[in-house]
Formats: sequence, C-alpha cells, structure tokens
Amino acid sequence: MTKKGTVKILSDIDFVSVDKNLIYKVAVFIKEKYNVKFGVEIELQKKIPIAAGMGGGSSNAASTIIALSKLWQLNLKKKEMHDIAETFGSDINFFLEGGCALGEDRGEKIHYLDEIKLDNIFLVNPGIRISSKEAYEAVSLDDHENNNWTKLIKDNDIQLCYNKLQEGVCRKYPEILEIINYLEDNGAGKAMLSGSGATIIGFCPDRATAKKFSIYYSNRGYWNYITKTKRSTK
Repeated sequence: MTKKGTVKILSDIDFVSVDKNLIYKVAVFIKEKYNVKFGVEIELQKKIPIAAGMGGGSSNAASTIIALSKLWQLNLKKKEMHDIAETFGSDINFFLEGGCALGEDRGEKIHYLDEIKLDNIFLVNPGIRISSKEAYEAVSLDDHENNNWTKLIKDNDIQLCYNKLQEGVCRKYPEILEIINYLEDNGAGKAMLSGSGATIIGFCPDRATAKKFSIYYSNRGYWNYITKTKRSTK
C-alpha cells in the first residue's frame, strides 16, 4: 500500500500492457468504487505460461480482490467480491472459492462438489498462445449436448472428462492434437485440452509415467509440470 494514490503493477516478465492486465483493471475498479485514497504496488511473478488455458489471469484477479479487501481495510463481504469478479470474467468467481466446484450459467455461479482425488496429472504446453476469444470462435456449435460432466461428478471417471473447445483448437493447431495422441498412446489414461489451451492435461496411472512424459517434453523445450488435484481445506 502506498500513500500515493496510484495503482502500479511490477512484473518479472513483459506480458501485456498494464492497462489491459486484469490485476490492474480490478485494482482500479475497487479503488474507484470504494473511493480509496491510498494506492498500491502489486508485484506479479508468473509461474505458468501466458494464455495457457489454466486460469492464470483469472486467479490473479481473484487474489487481487481478496488482497485489496484486506490491505485497504474494505472488509468486503463474499457477495461483494463475487459481484466484482463477475464484472471482469466468467471464471474469476471460481478462484475466489477454489477446490472442486461446479460453475454454472456463464461460470460465475459456484457450487461446491465432493473432491475428485487425482494424482500424477501431467501438464504440458508447446508454447502456443491462444486467447479465449480465439478458442471460442473456433467452436463448432451443434444441437448435441454432452452431459458427461454429470456422470463425471458421480463416478469420478476421467474418461468422461470433456472440453467443448478442444476440437476447434486442435483443428487450428494440429500440434496440440499430436500431443494429446502421444500422451494417450504412451501410457496416459486420458489426455485433453485445458481450458482454451494450449496446455494439455495428461491423466497418468502413476508417477513413473508422468515423469517419463516430463523428460520427453523437457528435451523438446516444452514447459511441463506434474501436479494433483487440490485437497479442500474446508
């Protein structure tokens, strides 16, 4: 927090212009909405690729709402935070809650679900930046509605995982489909696009399989990471 009433973003990488960054937009909005006299300097350290389909910008925005509520002593209620989040995106609301949850309507209506416990999740990104707008424009709309997500919630079967954006993104970027096929052909129980891409998720049966993929794609110069689903603390 600073006495100078400005919002400043400090980052370890050059990613987008400040005025287009979600952190900056959210901070300025809160400052003006609640007539905050103080300013703030926010340091951003990116640990995942940009425009990777993993919700990096949205999680940053959610963290900003929570942090400024405390820092500026606004003591925002949960509904106020969600109202702010909804103004700037459809998945920021999820990151205000976290854990395993269902996002309905545009994604802003969050309902907690029982945990889906998965270990040895392999993430890989070939370095392609895909905007959400680009991914949604590539979707082929049809009358068929996939209801696998309801079965997934009930059965915890990864084979039921589904991403409507995947087909259009893979059509535009064949390299992503090649990675999905490689993972499934070499031990992953299921591979799929994460969000709008270009990150791909590989659900591995064990750590050894995930490590094998990590070595393979590290040698190709691709960002990759082995993780697991977050266990709820509630």
